[in-house]
Amino acid sequence: MEIEVRIRGLMMDPSTNMPIVVLKEIGSDTVMPIWVGIFEANAIAIEIEKLAAPRPMTHDLLRNIIRYLNAELERIVITEIKDDTFHAVLWLKQDGEELTIDARPSDAIALALRADCPIFVSEHVLQTAKLNTSGPPEGPTAEQLRTWLEGLNDEDLGRYKM
Repeated sequence: MEIEVRIRGLMMDPSTNMPIVVLKEIGSDTVMPIWVGIFEANAIAIEIEKLAAPRPMTHDLLRNIIRYLNAELERIVITEIKDDTFHAVLWLKQDGEELTIDARPSDAIALALRADCPIFVSEHVLQTAKLNTSGPPEGPTAEQLRTWLEGLNDEDLGRYKM
């Protein structure tokens, strides 16, 4: 089963200074953090803020290629966690045929924002990640992090709140 989520915000982990994309289950207070690289966070932030680059960025290029090939990005799904790494799948439709493509969640999210398509998380991943939000090994305990993420308000999320 897949659960639809929205981006609640993009922020920096206060203990590691790594970017976090905070996903929130629609209709629930459940949040799920995904630590991403600085370049991926920037690609997501650019689209959240609707900034225009003078030339297409990588995710813009990919969106344009998908359109040029008469395909449509229907949804992205964060499907699993392997060795503390999230995995995602792009679901495309082309000429009535469904195609799936393996992707990093950060790239999938950046593309989903540009294609205005829904973001889903498998139920298993959501249950695992919301309970096992340990992040990088030096970070706070899972319980401390979960409490901190659930208690975020709009000011905490800064300029990247959704």
